[in-house]
Amino acid sequence: MKIKTKLRLGFGFLFVVVILFGAISLYYMNKISVSSRVILKDNYESLRYVRLMRTLLDDNELPLNQNTKDEMAAQLRREQSNITEKGEGEAAAALAKAFAELSRPGADLDIQRAALRRMHLQLRIIDELNMKAIVRKNDAAQASVEKAATYLIFAASMCFIILFSFSLNFPGFVANPLREFSEAIKAISRKNYKQRLEFAGNDEFSELAEEFNAMTAQLNKWENSNLAKLQSEKLRIEAIIGQMQDAIIGLNERNEVLFLNQVAGQLLNLNEKDVIGADAATLMKRNDLLKALMQTDTSAGPMKIYADGKESYFKLERREIMVPVYEDQQDRVIKESMRAAGEVYVLKNVTEYKELDEAKTNFIATVSHELKTPISSIKMSVKLLDDERVGSMNPEQKELVQHIKEDCGRLLKITSELLDLSQVETGKLQLNFVKSDPRKIAIYAMDTVRFQAEQKTIELELISRNDLPKVNVDTEKTAWVLVNFLSNAMRYSAQKSKVVIQIMKTADGIEFSVRDFGKGIDPQYQKRLFDRYFQVPTDGNNKSGSGLGLAISKDFIEAEGGRIWVESEIGEGSRFCFLLPIAE
Repeated sequence: MKIKTKLRLGFGFLFVVVILFGAISLYYMNKISVSSRVILKDNYESLRYVRLMRTLLDDNELPLNQNTKDEMAAQLRREQSNITEKGEGEAAAALAKAFAELSRPGADLDIQRAALRRMHLQLRIIDELNMKAIVRKNDAAQASVEKAATYLIFAASMCFIILFSFSLNFPGFVANPLREFSEAIKAISRKNYKQRLEFAGNDEFSELAEEFNAMTAQLNKWENSNLAKLQSEKLRIEAIIGQMQDAIIGLNERNEVLFLNQVAGQLLNLNEKDVIGADAATLMKRNDLLKALMQTDTSAGPMKIYADGKESYFKLERREIMVPVYEDQQDRVIKESMRAAGEVYVLKNVTEYKELDEAKTNFIATVSHELKTPISSIKMSVKLLDDERVGSMNPEQKELVQHIKEDCGRLLKITSELLDLSQVETGKLQLNFVKSDPRKIAIYAMDTVRFQAEQKTIELELISRNDLPKVNVDTEKTAWVLVNFLSNAMRYSAQKSKVVIQIMKTADGIEFSVRDFGKGIDPQYQKRLFDRYFQVPTDGNNKSGSGLGLAISKDFIEAEGGRIWVESEIGEGSRFCFLLPIAE
């Protein structure tokens, strides 16, 4: 039997059960409705007529006027035409007789009172008959409702049992074959290409099972033909990784160790056979070096690790393993995309380069220190030459001496910057933290460059409040940064211009800024301004420095717990800023 036929029969059976239960429900609901209408139909009308007649009798004095008699006669006729209970007709006839005596012309007052009492008696009898009838019919309706509810509950229970049995058994016709297909597909995903399916019958599942078995046979054939080639490629890749001089660790997307070469095993003190396939998080708990390796930011400096009998430096590189994924789109075009399949950690031994870098730093520090003394001596000698007491010079000689003074100043500045840089690189930078007034730091820096500003007729303007909170900084280093900012600003400012120094309190701390109104800095150079030895290309009118001033300024400010940045637009000038935390 085909699956479509099975589904039609199953849903047809459900349809019949639902229709049958609906018919039974409608039948008993109709019976309940009829019972309810019987209670409210005639008895309620009789009670209403009795209540109206009693009201007419109670509200009017004897003898009754004609309007009251007419209304009373009308209600009496309605009651006589609505006789529903046994004994109600006799009571209505007696009521009519008493009303006739009450309404007879010439009847004295005693006869009317006697007739009135008989009318009240008959009204009470009619009232009691209808009330008892309502109670009796209500009990009968309630019994009918309970009976109908019992039948409905029974019918609902039977339908529930039938539908429950159907819901348990019928889905198996479709779900069981699908489950077998699902398990077989999972086996195929685990590369078990010997998986086979067997279904009896001639339905669609049997046909699908035959096609599935044919597919697995082809996959098994393909696997056997390519397995040797894949194994060879795998061994070649493992040999390449094993021969590399860098430590390499590979993890899959489940954070399990895929491979670990010999260098990494020796460095981390791990056995390759024991860790392949192990969870990296578990290994990290008992291997502190591996934990540090996994949690280190690659942008940080070299890692110091004890290896080869000495302290060595390693540069960590983390690379994501990307594999191609092919997606079949609705338009039948196969789309290639990439997805992450794990990560590779590479530890490059940079000890030799680190030692060379330290040697370079020490050499620069030594040379700078040795040069500083003779340059200072030359500057002092030039100053003496410029003194009129030593002797007068002609204009050409004075110009030459002035050039020598400027060059000596530049050389002294470069050597000082190289010394500061060597201190930063070797970690020997010493800061003397004191609580300082930001305004006094700015005034000190302005006084330092005031002579230079006067020579170029540049106005220095300070904008700040007098009650700024103090900052906990090295006053000399912070003032040096401001002097560097001011010197750069004046170098690139035109004569008779202005340089603005501003200090203000922000939500994060105290912000210092130096603004010039020069030609500005191209955006492509702004990100590299604080790199060492970087210099913005000039048009030859401005003398460049060593390219170390801003880099050292950045080191000073960050060592004090602050941050430094630049804001600039072409044609609008530049604004160099740094932010320092407020002293507690």
